[in-house]
Amino acid sequence: MALDALDISTIAPTEALKSEARALSERAEGLAAGDILKLAFEHFGTGLALVSSFGADSAVLLHMVSEIDKTLPVVFIDTGKLFGETLRHRDALVERLGLTNVRSVKPQPKRLEEVDPDGTLWFRNTDACCGVRKVEPLSFALSEFDAWITGRKRHQAVTRANLALFEADGEKIKVNPLAGWTSRDVEAYRLAHDLPAHPLVAEGYKSIGCMPCTDRVADGEDERAGRWRGQAKTECGIHLGLAGREANGSGI
Repeated sequence: MALDALDISTIAPTEALKSEARALSERAEGLAAGDILKLAFEHFGTGLALVSSFGADSAVLLHMVSEIDKTLPVVFIDTGKLFGETLRHRDALVERLGLTNVRSVKPQPKRLEEVDPDGTLWFRNTDACCGVRKVEPLSFALSEFDAWITGRKRHQAVTRANLALFEADGEKIKVNPLAGWTSRDVEAYRLAHDLPAHPLVAEGYKSIGCMPCTDRVADGEDERAGRWRGQAKTECGIHLGLAGREANGSGI
């Protein structure tokens, strides 16, 4: 469906956004990841941002974006519980790629004082911890944008097996240019462009989030099996719908 063929005047806002996402996905089908990104840049303009965890696979998407526009807003959620290796990896990539608009967003101090004054909420209630440290800050940070780019991939977990290239999420559209990529694709791109690997990958961490809730992954396990080990939880909440403080606390 062509985007200009959509008549959104008679469609409810949420349905119009879903139709827009479906039309964009149809246009993007079969395109290379870089061309999907260019489509997103052209369609959303200044209403677009990249959300990056600067985790295991992040260098690839950050490099692709830097090749198109180094000034694109890059939102990084510093939960206060991240590995020091992740923060140093972020700084190295920002300098290497020449990114000029990386926004490091932290939880609101008043909210932490309300719900996690001693910093141990992760031990008692991981959903609530993700909510206050990731979902809320991201929701506020994205309030000025119409769409955001993620690095999620279908192979990462069963919860992502049917991931679309463009998807509606609340009042925004998410762009998933690497949805069809495999681990081999990511590594091949990284090596081809001589991009630094996250230092924890060599230690067995394939999906890297906060320190208390990230574990090494054994051969044969899903990449995200090390997140919230021993719990049914597989997503932090940012990909379950952003709704500010009402959202229940996935890797980006």
